[in-house]
Amino acid sequence: MRHRGSPHASTVNASTYLPETTLLWPNSKLEYIWLDGYTPLASLRSKTKIIDGDPAKLKLEDLPVWGFDGSSTQQAEGKNSDLPAKTRALYPDVTRKNGFLIMSEVLLPNGEAHPSNSRATILDDPDTWFGFEQEYFFWKDGAPLGFPSGGFSGSPGSVLYWRGLQERRRRRPQLVEEHIDTCVAAGINIEGINAEVAKGQWEFQIFGKGSKTAADQMWTARYIIARLCEPYGIDIEWRASPSSGHSIHPSIGMAPACTAIFPQSICARRGGKNISRNSWPLSTRP
Repeated sequence: MRHRGSPHASTVNASTYLPETTLLWPNSKLEYIWLDGYTPLASLRSKTKIIDGDPAKLKLEDLPVWGFDGSSTQQAEGKNSDLPAKTRALYPDVTRKNGFLIMSEVLLPNGEAHPSNSRATILDDPDTWFGFEQEYFFWKDGAPLGFPSGGFSGSPGSVLYWRGLQERRRRRPQLVEEHIDTCVAAGINIEGINAEVAKGQWEFQIFGKGSKTAADQMWTARYIIARLCEPYGIDIEWRASPSSGHSIHPSIGMAPACTAIFPQSICARRGGKNISRNSWPLSTRP
């Protein structure tokens, strides 16, 4: 943690050793998040920027555009690799002191959308509600968490493969609790979590108003769970499960409608009335 003008400036996490009142320059930790250019599935990238100022007064419009090396993200050649990350959404990050998560989109140096920027291709309707049901696996040592090394014998639909349902209902990983708490604290419209049928398989649901807002919240929720996994030494596998062949269920509700994957009580709470369901892409790289 940078602490300008203090004798503890070179000390990591200086705020741990100094009373809050002795911090002369408040600062904010901004975690810029963007999608790289890898295909067919883009990955989330991030880097931290420290800025001075009162974190309580931080607003999206105050955030600077920041650059990164696109040659390491499959988005530029090495001879001309500087690319700007334009801030699009701001979320509090309770896992860090004065922390914020900044969902960004990649631009070209001239300010136009980068070819890998699928967010820029989304038609946005601010009065439309979107719901996403995201399935995922906790992944370790090349297999879903809880699977034996090398996987189960037999077909994916065998009893051995699916026996995780009853076993896992009794044990909810601390990770999923941390995920929902962090999303709620960030102001992300996460509507629920639940275990899925296979060992190590879970899902969460996001409900957002406006296609870009909903997509920003989904990608940020993905980033949060992936980062929370790091201390546990496990990964997240987003790709379609080997059994069902799907990983995300998108729905759309035209205002004042709501989506079919959410109960009437949620729709009423969000101001919707009618129910409709259609396919809608989160992005070109879900």
